[in-house]
Amino acid sequence: MALHIGHEIQQELRRQERSVTWFARRLACDRTNVYRIFDKESLDTRLLMRISTILVRDFFVLYSQQLNTEL
Repeated sequence: MALHIGHEIQQELRRQERSVTWFARRLACDRTNVYRIFDKESLDTRLLMRISTILVRDFFVLYSQQLNTEL
């Protein structure tokens, strides 16, 4: 199954019990943009790096794990 990075970010935000408003403030964007991120299957690497830093989680490793299972 393909990785849906937006869903992974949303799950991590829930796991940390953080609000969308909290996340939007740190990303310097509107809440509506956060919901758009949740809907995306892929993201720009620069944005994913910012999100990884904010949530203190390496989301890039998910792609590495997926690659390793496909090899």
